[in-house]
Amino acid sequence: MSQQAMDVTHRMVPSPGGRIHVVEQGAGPLVLLVHGFPESWYSWRHQLPALASAGYRAAAIDVRGYGRSSKPGDLEAYRMLELVEDNAAVVEALGERSAVVVGHDWGSVIAANSALVRPDVFRAVGMLSVPYAPRGGPRPSEVFARMGGDEEFYVAYFQEPGRAEAEIEPDVRGWLAGIYAAFSGDTTAAPGAPDPHFVSRGGRLRDRFPAGRLPGWLGEDELDFYAGEFERTGMSGALHRYRNMDRDWEELAGFDGAPITQPSLFAGGALDASTTWMAEAIKAYPTTLPGLVTSEVLDGCGHWIQQERPAEINRLLTGWLAALPV
Repeated sequence: MSQQAMDVTHRMVPSPGGRIHVVEQGAGPLVLLVHGFPESWYSWRHQLPALASAGYRAAAIDVRGYGRSSKPGDLEAYRMLELVEDNAAVVEALGERSAVVVGHDWGSVIAANSALVRPDVFRAVGMLSVPYAPRGGPRPSEVFARMGGDEEFYVAYFQEPGRAEAEIEPDVRGWLAGIYAAFSGDTTAAPGAPDPHFVSRGGRLRDRFPAGRLPGWLGEDELDFYAGEFERTGMSGALHRYRNMDRDWEELAGFDGAPITQPSLFAGGALDASTTWMAEAIKAYPTTLPGLVTSEVLDGCGHWIQQERPAEINRLLTGWLAALPV
């Protein structure tokens, strides 16, 4: 682990689901950092010192089910509203009344919903890789079931408890290396290659991952850290987030079509399917994110944006934060 990542404070704070592991650096206005799948607080290792140097109290969490945070056994414990309340509980436990929340991947969705559901706590929201799209449309499971055609979309593949775990857990390190490479800008599949977001009938997701090469942002030590976390916790807590999408759709019905009005930021990678597939969501930002301050798509960048392009993301975040009303 790098010296930068070691120069931090670790603490456990109470939350509705048990305890949340928080990694802090710096002093000043609170910025809560929420990771995605399959990651951990460690995915913010480049942002923690940058935000601290810029005069902020940066706090990266292990989301419920990950790392050192509690891992409830009930699948329904990973509903979006539970994760929103975890975030609010962290802010309170850190002695603050409000925070800026920034998320990546699933963390982007969790951050957006935190701002939407708890505007009393979250005064601004930053979203990386996954654009904001208001709740609406058909039931998510129906949408994902139609996406694959003769193949199976990865979100549908994740729905059955135990199925993806059986693929991943016998070789966590190899699987993580593969998924990180599959969705990185410098190791992504060549045009025309089978899409790693889909599974052939009877196949595995990893069958389409690149083999034998790591992306430039991921060294052996970084991979060892991630693998060690998931080898200890297993994958079910992380995967249960996908298994609550229909439940979230039902419980968030009152927010159908709702805009996020707080000051916001979005950054995505030009080579990230989340950015290209959701291009219409980005076009809708004048309506769905009326408080949008910054929106950038980084050329040549894949999905793991704050790790692939840390200097650029740090510049965007610190510039955006400095412009926010106190």
